[in-house]
Amino acid sequence: MLGSAVVGIVRFCTRLPWLIILASFAAAVLSAVYFAEHFAISTDINKLISPHLDWRQREVMLEKNFPGHFNSTLIVVEAPTPELATAATRSLAQRLTKEPKYFHSVSDLADGEFFARNAWLFLPAAQVTRLTNGLGRAAPMIATLSGDPSLRGLTKGLSLALAGIQYHVVTLDDLAPSLSQAAATIEEALAGRPANFSWQQLLSGKRATESERRRVIEVQPVLNYSALEPGKAASDAIRRAAVELDLAGQDQARVRLTGSVPMGDQEFATVEQGALVNGIGTIVVVLVILWLALRSERIIAAVFINLFVGLSITAALGLLMVHALNMISVAFAVLFVGLGVDFAIQFSVRYRAERHDIPDLAEALAAAADHVGVPLTLAAAAVTAGFFSFLPTDYRGVAELGLIAGVGMVIAYLSSITLLPALLTVFNPPGEPEPVGYRALAPVDRFLQRYRVAVVGGTVAVAVLGLPALYFLRFDFDPIHLRSPKVESVATYLDLRGDPHTGINAVDLIMPNLAQAANAAERLRAMPQVEQATTLQNFVPADQPAKLTLIQGLERKIAPLLRRPPAAPPSDEASVAALRASADQLNKLAAGAKDAKDKGAVAAKRLAGDLTRLADASKAVRDKVQAAFIVPLKTDLDGLRQALQAQEISQENLPAALVRQWIAPDGKARIEVSPKGDTNNTEVLRKFASAMLAAYPNAIGGPVSILKSGDAVVRAFIEAGIYALLSIAVILWIVLGRLGDVLLTLLPLLLAGVVTLEITVLIGMPLNFANIIALPLLLGVGVAFKIYYIMAWRKGQTDLLQSSLTRAVIWSALTTGTAFGSLWLSQHPGTSSMGKLMALSLVTTLCAAVLFQPALMGKPRDE
Repeated sequence: MLGSAVVGIVRFCTRLPWLIILASFAAAVLSAVYFAEHFAISTDINKLISPHLDWRQREVMLEKNFPGHFNSTLIVVEAPTPELATAATRSLAQRLTKEPKYFHSVSDLADGEFFARNAWLFLPAAQVTRLTNGLGRAAPMIATLSGDPSLRGLTKGLSLALAGIQYHVVTLDDLAPSLSQAAATIEEALAGRPANFSWQQLLSGKRATESERRRVIEVQPVLNYSALEPGKAASDAIRRAAVELDLAGQDQARVRLTGSVPMGDQEFATVEQGALVNGIGTIVVVLVILWLALRSERIIAAVFINLFVGLSITAALGLLMVHALNMISVAFAVLFVGLGVDFAIQFSVRYRAERHDIPDLAEALAAAADHVGVPLTLAAAAVTAGFFSFLPTDYRGVAELGLIAGVGMVIAYLSSITLLPALLTVFNPPGEPEPVGYRALAPVDRFLQRYRVAVVGGTVAVAVLGLPALYFLRFDFDPIHLRSPKVESVATYLDLRGDPHTGINAVDLIMPNLAQAANAAERLRAMPQVEQATTLQNFVPADQPAKLTLIQGLERKIAPLLRRPPAAPPSDEASVAALRASADQLNKLAAGAKDAKDKGAVAAKRLAGDLTRLADASKAVRDKVQAAFIVPLKTDLDGLRQALQAQEISQENLPAALVRQWIAPDGKARIEVSPKGDTNNTEVLRKFASAMLAAYPNAIGGPVSILKSGDAVVRAFIEAGIYALLSIAVILWIVLGRLGDVLLTLLPLLLAGVVTLEITVLIGMPLNFANIIALPLLLGVGVAFKIYYIMAWRKGQTDLLQSSLTRAVIWSALTTGTAFGSLWLSQHPGTSSMGKLMALSLVTTLCAAVLFQPALMGKPRDE
C-alpha cells in the first residue's frame, strides 16, 4: 500500500507537472520572503540549555536580585604603567557617562571616588605604615615636584635624592634602579619611540604586574535585540570614544572589549566570516559530485531546484517554529543539503537505472517510485524520528535543530516524490544508453560473500578491541573553547579569567542576610579550592583607627605642600641648563665611587650621558620627555591628594551603588567566591564547582554553569540516543515485520557509532557542545543507508555493490560530506569541530553500510 501510494503521487505529478512546479515555486518564494523579513539569531550560548533546570532557575534568581551579571560589557584598558592606565580609564569612563543613549550604567571597577579616597585603608596596616613613612621622608621632593612640574623640577628632585648620598642617608647603589629607570625612559624618547615612566614603580622598587597595569570598566549597554549584533552600537560608541580621546597616543593605552555582549556579537561575526566563500565553494563541489553521480545537466538542474525549494520552505517553517535560530540550529541548512539531497539522489539514480530499460519517461519515473518508494519513505521516517528524539531533552540548542531538521526531512522527502518528478517530466532528460551501476566492484561483492564470516568477525573484533579506548573519551565542558581565541573578546576574556580580582570565574551564593553570608564566607575561605570569598563586609577595612592616624599625620605634613600653586614654567633654556647641571652632578658622584663598575656608578654615568644628549636634542624631544615624567606625576599627586582625605568606612556610609551589588532590596546578601589554581584549566574549574555544590547546593556562576550544562548535554544525548533507537526500531519493526531484519539494520549503525567514538579518542578530538550533534546525524544518515540496503536485500537483490543503489549511496555520502566539509573550514572553532566530527561519522557509517552490512546480511533468504 505504501509503495502504491508513492507511485500514485508520482504519476499525478508527472500528469500535472506545471501545477506542481508553480505551486512549489510560490511556496518557496513566500517562504524566502518570510525568512528574510523575520530572520533572527541568538548568539547567547547560555540559552542553549533549557531555562527550566534548577541551576538555570538559580541564574535567573541571581540576575533578579543582583542585575547586570549576564548582559554586560567589560572594557579592559591596558597601558605600560599603572598611571597611564588610570588616566586613560578615567577619561574614557567620564566620556561614556555622557552617552546615556548607549549605556544604562558605567562603573569603573577599581577606581571611582570611594576607592580613590579610601584605597590605603584596604592595605595591610604594615604596608600603610611603610607607605606613610616613606612619603613623609619624601616630603621635600614631593614639594619640589608639586611646585615645579617640569624638567627643571625633575632635576631639582634628582638633586635632593643625590644629596642624601652626601648625608649618608642612601648610597649610590641604592639609587641605581631609580636612575636606570629614568635613563631608560629618556633613551626611548631619544630613539623616537613611545616613552613612559611610573612613579609608583619607582616607589615600590619593582616592575608593575600585568594586573596593576590594567583597569576594567563595566558598562550595561543599551541592546537592540532586533539587530543581529544587539550590542554593536554600544561597542562602536566605546571604540569611537577611545579614538576621539586619543587614548592610544596620549596614554599609550589599548582598549579591548569582552563580556557576554561583545562575545555574543563577535560570535555571529566569526560564524559569518568566510561563510559566503565556503558556501559558493560547497555549491561548486556539490555540482561536480552530482554530475559524476547523475551524468545529466537536466537531472542535476532538477535536483538543485528541488533542493533549494525544500531548503527555502524548511527555513521559513523553522524560523516560524523557534522564532530565532541559535548557534547550533543555524546548521539546519547544512543538514538539509547533506541529508535532503540523499532522497533526491536515490530517486534520480533509480530513475536513470529504470530509464535504461524503459524508454518512456513517465513510466520510468513510476517504476523508480515503485522501486524506491518504500525504502525512501522508511528512511525519511527513521531520520525524522532520529531528529525528533531530541525534542524532550534539556539541550534546547540541539532540540531546536532536531525540530527544524526533522521537519526538513519530511519536506525533502515530499519534494523528492512530487516536485522532483514534475521537474524531470518538464526537463525530459534523455534515456540511459548504459546500465547504471559499478560493474568494477564485482570482485568486492564476491569477496564479501566468500569471506563474509571473516569480514563480519574481523570488523566486530576491531571494534570490541577498541572499546577500552572509550574510557579516555573526553567531553570538553568549557563553552569558551567553542569560540575563536583570535577574536578580541575571547582573547581578552582568557586574559582576564586568570586574574581572581576580576571575578570572571567566580561562583555566587545568595544568603538570607549579611550575617549568614559572613559566616559562610569564613567557612569558604578554609576550603582548599577557594582563593577568596567576598561579601559586603570586605569593603569595611580592618584596623581603620590605626591606619587613619597614620594617614592624618601624613596629611598634616604634606597636604600644605600639595596645595601650593606651581611655579611659572621655566624657559627651554632654563631646562637645558638644569639638565646639564644634573649631568655634571651625576658624573662627579660616579667619578667618586670606589669602583667605576659598581652598579650605582654605572647607572649614574648612564643617566648623566642621557641628560647631556637630551640637553643637546630638540625642544620637541625635551617636551616629550617632560610629558613622560610629569603626566603620571600629576596622576599620582591627584591620587595622593584624594588618599589623604580618607575617612572611616562603615556599612552605613558605603556608596549605595556598591551596596546594591552585594545586598538585594529584601536584605539577601551575595557572596562571590573565586577559585584557586589555574583557572584556564577546565578540570580545575570542574573540581572547584563540584566542591562548591557539595558545600552549598544553591551555588551558581560560570564554573557551576559549565559543570551543570555539560551534565545536561551528556544526559540529553543519552536520552535522545535511547529515544532515537527505540523509535527507529519500532518503525523498522512495523515495516519490516522481522526482528532479525531490524537487527541487521541497527547493528551496522551501532558499530559505526562505536568506531566513530573510538577514532575520536585516537586522534585526540574531544566531544563538545557543538560537535556532539554529529552523533544524531550518524543515526540519521546511517539508518537511511542501512534501510536502502535491507530493503533491496529483502527483494532478493544480489551483488549490491554493483547496483545503482551503491552508486546512489556513495555519491549521496560524498555530497553530504562536502556539505559538512564546508563547516570544517569555518573560522569558528565550534562550527569547525562540528564539521570535522560529522565528516568522520559519515565515513564510518558509509563503510558500515557499503562494506559491513552486505557481508552481515549474506545471500537473500528464500521467502
